[in-house]
Amino acid sequence: MKNILTGDRPTGRLHIGHYVGSLRRRVELQNEGDYDNFYIEIADAQALTDNYDNPGKVRENVLEVALDYLACGIDPSKVTIFIQSQVPSLCELTFYYMNLVTLSRLERNPTIKEELKMRKFGSSIPAGFLTYPISQAADITGFDATIIPVGEDQLPMIEQTREIVRSFNNIYGSILHEPNAILPESESANRLPGIDGRAKMSKSLNNCIYLSDEPEVIKEKVMSMYTDPEHIRVEDPGKIEGNTVFTYLDVFAKPEHFEKYLSDYKNLDELKNHYQRGGVGDVKIKLFLNNILQEELEPIRQRRKMLASDIESVYRILEEGTKKANLVCDEVCNNVKKLMGLNYFSDESFLNSQREKYNN
Repeated sequence: MKNILTGDRPTGRLHIGHYVGSLRRRVELQNEGDYDNFYIEIADAQALTDNYDNPGKVRENVLEVALDYLACGIDPSKVTIFIQSQVPSLCELTFYYMNLVTLSRLERNPTIKEELKMRKFGSSIPAGFLTYPISQAADITGFDATIIPVGEDQLPMIEQTREIVRSFNNIYGSILHEPNAILPESESANRLPGIDGRAKMSKSLNNCIYLSDEPEVIKEKVMSMYTDPEHIRVEDPGKIEGNTVFTYLDVFAKPEHFEKYLSDYKNLDELKNHYQRGGVGDVKIKLFLNNILQEELEPIRQRRKMLASDIESVYRILEEGTKKANLVCDEVCNNVKKLMGLNYFSDESFLNSQREKYNN
C-alpha cells in the first residue's frame, strides 16, 4: 500500500516557500502515478488552534488555498482534496490518540517549541495548539498514509506520528501504518528564507512572495531582498552565505535562464565566483532573480485567475473530495474503535457476553 497525504493550513494565500517546499513535489508525485491514493488536506481545524479568535480568517482562506493548489497543477481527478473540519472521524481519532502521548513529550517536540516561541504564547498556550501533532497523526493514519511530502521543519511531527502508531499497535493490535517523509529535492528548498533574510518565510512575518502576487509586487519584493550588508559598492567582494538572493537562485535558476536573462555568465557558479571577487552589483542579481520568478509564477497566476472566474467549480471539487475523504476515514476509525472495544452496537459478541454475565 502506498497512500500519500499532505496539506496546508488555510491562514492565507500560499507563497513560494510552499511551492518549492512541497507543491512542486506534489505535482511531480501526482503525475508519476506511483501510488494507490493521494490526499491533500486543507487543515482548517488545525489553523484554528492559533486563530480561534478569528475564525473568519480561516474560513475566507479555504478557497484561496484550493485555488493555489489547482493553479500549481494539482489535478482533482488524480488527487482527493478535502477540508479537514468536515471529516468528523479525524476529531474522534485525535481524541483516542491523546491517551498515547504525554504532555512532556509534546512540549519537547522541536517544531512545537519553535512555533510557541514565534507566537509568544508564554504560559497561555491553547491546549489545541500544543496537541496539534496528535491531530496530524490522526490525519495521517485516518487515510492509511505511508508517504508524507513535507519540509524539513515537519520531520519531528512525522516522528511523533510514528511513535503514536507504535504505541497504538502495541496496545491494541497492528492496524496502523508508520509513515515516511519525502523532503524537497534540494537543501535550499527545505526551508526557503523570507525576503528579509529571516530563516523562515511566514505570512505572519510579512516576508513572503505569494504565488498570486502581481508582477510589480514581485519585483518590488525582490528588489528589497536582504543580501550582503557589507557589499556596499559594486567592486566590493560579496558573500554568498546568508545572501537571500543567492539562496533563491540556488532553488530557481537553471542554465537556460542565463542564456535568456544574463548571458554574461554560463551558469550560477560563474555568477557566484564573480560576486565573491567583486564587480557584480546587488541590483544586477536581483533583476536576474526577478526575471526568473516572473517566468515561473506567470502561468500559475494566470491559471489562478481563470479558476477564480468559476469559483463554484472549485467549491464543488472540495465538496466531492470531502465526501470521498469521509468514506475512507470513517472506515479507518471504525476499525480503530473495533480494536479498542468501542464497537458496542455492531459487535454481537458484546451483548452475548453481557447477557451471560448478568443472567448467571
